Amino acid sequence: MNAFKYIFFLLLIAIIGTAIYIAVQPDSFDVTRSKTIKAPVSVAYNNVIDYKNWEAWSPWVEKEPSTVITLSEETKGINGSYSWKDKDGVGTMTTTAAEDNKSITQQMQFADFPPSEINWTFTPNDDGTTQLSWSMKGKDLPFGFKAYTAFTGSMDEQVGPDFDRGLEKLDSILIADMKKYKVTVNGLTEHGGGYYLYATTSCKISELESKMQELMPKVRMYATNNNIKMAGAPFTHYHKWDEANNAVMFSACVPTIEKVITTDSDILTGQLEPFKAVKTSLNGNYDNLKEAWETVMKYIPENGMQFAETGPMLEVYLTDPLSKPNPADWITEIYIAVK
Repeated sequence: MNAFKYIFFLLLIAIIGTAIYIAVQPDSFDVTRSKTIKAPVSVAYNNVIDYKNWEAWSPWVEKEPSTVITLSEETKGINGSYSWKDKDGVGTMTTTAAEDNKSITQQMQFADFPPSEINWTFTPNDDGTTQLSWSMKGKDLPFGFKAYTAFTGSMDEQVGPDFDRGLEKLDSILIADMKKYKVTVNGLTEHGGGYYLYATTSCKISELESKMQELMPKVRMYATNNNIKMAGAPFTHYHKWDEANNAVMFSACVPTIEKVITTDSDILTGQLEPFKAVKTSLNGNYDNLKEAWETVMKYIPENGMQFAETGPMLEVYLTDPLSKPNPADWITEIYIAVK
């Protein structure tokens, strides 16, 4: 009997001690992970703000592929939401606040646990990448929740590695998405020609990109400063391309609705007469322009057409990278004059 009482008191002391241990555990938690994402801020933000993208980089779906994701009617922006069901229960996530390209605030409710606040912050880096921070906070935790974390590990220990994995997967997905491109030979067309402002230079082919970045803004700025209405997308007019000698001559051009008499000796006015051309489209990064040019240069003779000896060879930039930071969204058209 005495032994029984002794065991009883030991158990009672253990229970009381455990209860005290649980009771003194923190009433809140804050889990934060950060990573440099090799994508512009707006590209990262546009992915995270829309729940339809989450399944692709979710670390929890990766660990439990049988998880059932249910998207609401609205998945993007404030009041956007989605829910999931896995072996541990049912959860929901709702966006409660957002500031474009800067921050996102969400509320997560999982099973019977208290709701948690999710925060994302997006900070641009000088090299074009994004410092992305993902955090989860909870407060006023009940005894049962503290008991759960006391014996299964802190929230940082449980959730932190998943956040790290999710950010790693998000980074990989964004990098792959930005590399997507497509080259399409649209075929024979009529280019309408027209007046344009231009600046011309010659350089090594290896210097083409830097020279282009120097001249094109200069021509566009001249048009803007002189209130000259542009008639379309800027383009490059290639006059000479000599790979054997690593030499190129080109003009950076901006189309105008009428002939303009310029006051800057470096900015001139030209006119393209209408011409027959083979048109090719590149959807994707400018890095793929070489393939686009090689494709159409091969297409023309293979389809019984002849290059026009003095005809224009144009590269038209329909997309402004400042408004479309994802290179996969850029559209470039190539026009090569044929007889």
